[in-house]
Amino acid sequence: MAGAAHCSLQAKRLLLDPKFEGYKLSLEPLACYQLRLDAAVAEVQLRDDQYTLDHMRAFGMYNYLHLDSWYQDNVYYVDQFGRVMNLSVTLDTALQKPREVFRLPADLTAYDTRLCASIHFSSPTRVTLSDGTGRLYLIKSGKRGNSASEKWEIMFNEELGSPFIIAHSVSFVKSDTHSLAVLLLRVEKDELDTKGSGFHVTLEWVTIAEISKEDDHRYEIVKRRVLQGKSVPHYAAIEPSGDGLMIVSHRPFKFMESEGDKLEENDDEKVLNEKKDPLYYWQQTEDDVTITVHLPQDITKDDIKVRFSPDNICVTLSDQPPLMEGKLYSSVDHESCTWIIKENKSLEISLIKKNEGPRWPELIVGDTSGEFIMDSSQCSEITESLMHLTSEVMNPNPEKEKPPCNAQELEECDAFLEDGASLCRFDGDTLKVTHIINLGSNQYLFSVVVNPREMPCFCLRHDVDAFLWQPHSDQLENMWEHIATFNALGYVQASKQDKKFMACAPDYSYAALCECLRRVFIYRQPTPLSTVLYNRKEGRQVGQVAKQLVATLEANDPILGFQATNERLFVLTTKTLFLIKVNSGN
Repeated sequence: MAGAAHCSLQAKRLLLDPKFEGYKLSLEPLACYQLRLDAAVAEVQLRDDQYTLDHMRAFGMYNYLHLDSWYQDNVYYVDQFGRVMNLSVTLDTALQKPREVFRLPADLTAYDTRLCASIHFSSPTRVTLSDGTGRLYLIKSGKRGNSASEKWEIMFNEELGSPFIIAHSVSFVKSDTHSLAVLLLRVEKDELDTKGSGFHVTLEWVTIAEISKEDDHRYEIVKRRVLQGKSVPHYAAIEPSGDGLMIVSHRPFKFMESEGDKLEENDDEKVLNEKKDPLYYWQQTEDDVTITVHLPQDITKDDIKVRFSPDNICVTLSDQPPLMEGKLYSSVDHESCTWIIKENKSLEISLIKKNEGPRWPELIVGDTSGEFIMDSSQCSEITESLMHLTSEVMNPNPEKEKPPCNAQELEECDAFLEDGASLCRFDGDTLKVTHIINLGSNQYLFSVVVNPREMPCFCLRHDVDAFLWQPHSDQLENMWEHIATFNALGYVQASKQDKKFMACAPDYSYAALCECLRRVFIYRQPTPLSTVLYNRKEGRQVGQVAKQLVATLEANDPILGFQATNERLFVLTTKTLFLIKVNSGN
């Protein structure tokens, strides 16, 4: 990741509400409809050998309900008979039973090592489907959500190794050729990992293209690339053009190179290791800089050439390339600079600073081949200057204008389990990281498709709020755009210890989360009040209020799927599909 551009997420101030007062519990009734399923959902329990946190995140917390973002209020799931079932809603009071649109050819119960079946909608007429046994299907569906025009037809199917789930897929046309790129997620045994969990995570990026030969049109795999990491990614999506990939993960991912590339990479590592020892050491005071270079045995005084100028230095030994060369951090009095050979066969160079006082953070601009050595007096001086920031006492001076942070004042929901998450953008041609963002304590919350022709958005916690970010792979200056804010949602969700899924409406009108059993919490955006309301503490009129609503489902089965549209929430349990009317069509 050495050549990657280190970026940051820029929040839009206009989307922040510093005067947000919190959510008011609303008792307004929510219309809730339920449909009993003809057959139970094809839930796959974790096996005894799937015991790690990565297995739980990837497969144990899998969302079995799939939202078709290309068509409004259109959801799918796979039942225990291998049938892909669809529910398309136009009128809540006239709900039809889920209908079968496709049946997986394989008998899923015959596979002991299978994973849950997964679906992704690549385009308005293309679907990628995995049966959980390691086989990938490419489906031509016709216009979905309409029983007359929807007909699922297999265009491609192939065994791709060990079982996987589909993380993402896109459909695109390049050079007049229709292609699909699919991202497959696996958690695999790692025999070399003796100190960790014993598993690693792989993301396989598969590109399938339409091959035309005379009258024969068929799809074939044209490229397979594999990334490997040590944690299940929170977010992984392919760019609409198929040219790149973005991943949010706690541990970094890297492409597994071919054998030739591995040899070349190992050679580079050897070179780096050889150069690991510093070529020179340097110290400084307020007045001067002293450089020490250890000389080879056969070097004499005549072999050493040192050139000083006000802003540059060049040191050459014999006929070799310059040992040190470049622009100094600050100007020196070059006429007063000297060098001598010490008794211990080392070269000592003395530079006299032109501007006394300021410390140099580096000797030669951009040069990392040297090492700065700090003497004990400088260490003591720096330690003393930072003493006010540390203390053995929690708050040694409470009367001070800015007392230290008291960790006891932090609440449980202020703690983050993973502080090292990062967002990386990989280039599909070079297989290198081009952009990287250190997310730090910006906890990942969920993803949502706002526009199916764009990449999925991801939601991060920023302080107490939750910010929604839209990736734009074609906008280098604004690759991640802040498009919405859910006030205090970051803080609120942290208090829900039993939460399982989170989602939001594509129009940002509300966010919602569900627990493992029964309860669903809905958080609306602030809306103007129709009546006059005053804040008693501050004695001012309140113009708008944000409402929290709670729905309790009439089911004792665990929640397996959760999806949000602009008007409705879909909640899937083992045997029932619930619809909660959140917004009216207006």
